[in-house]
Amino acid sequence: MSEVDRLLAALARPAGESSDFDLNPGIHLPAGRKLRPAAVLVPIWLRPSGPRLILTKRSSHLKHHPGQIAFPGGKVDATDASAEAAALREASEEIGLPPESVQIVGMLPAHETVTSFSMTPVLGLVRDDFTPTPEAGEVEEVFSVPLSHVLNPGNYAIERRRWLGQWRRYYAVPYGPYYIWGATARILCGLAQRVSR
Repeated sequence: MSEVDRLLAALARPAGESSDFDLNPGIHLPAGRKLRPAAVLVPIWLRPSGPRLILTKRSSHLKHHPGQIAFPGGKVDATDASAEAAALREASEEIGLPPESVQIVGMLPAHETVTSFSMTPVLGLVRDDFTPTPEAGEVEEVFSVPLSHVLNPGNYAIERRRWLGQWRRYYAVPYGPYYIWGATARILCGLAQRVSR
């Protein structure tokens, strides 16, 4: 069974929601907090050498999460018909990916971020050739990693750093010069665990 077939089969298995606080049970979230809807595209690019996951490196000048590795995506606008539509719009804006080149195959469980978003990851297959075009001022770089790398649970580590005066633990799945961590790594780790069941 190919990696993509394994991935698609895994979508039928149940999975719970995740959050940036999963590894930090000591952090108490306020009751009644309001989360804003966001959506990201998890684009699997079907290449002759094997499927690859497309990711972005955010601009180092951004106010939130500067320089971090992320999926293309952002908040769901009032004009977006759905989370899928928002993810496709954002991917078109951020990396120049034409929406018609993406075959949406499913959605992953929602993920709550430290910035108070409820983020819906939309899984899509990219079958066509396209030239990634980073959005000026928002995206520093567009790159890809082998799907096999992020689907291997053994490539994940739990690390920690100081955040708001407390030690915070998080998932990381580095690849070459790219330090993939935080929400992106947590979502990918959940997917890897699902595929390996």
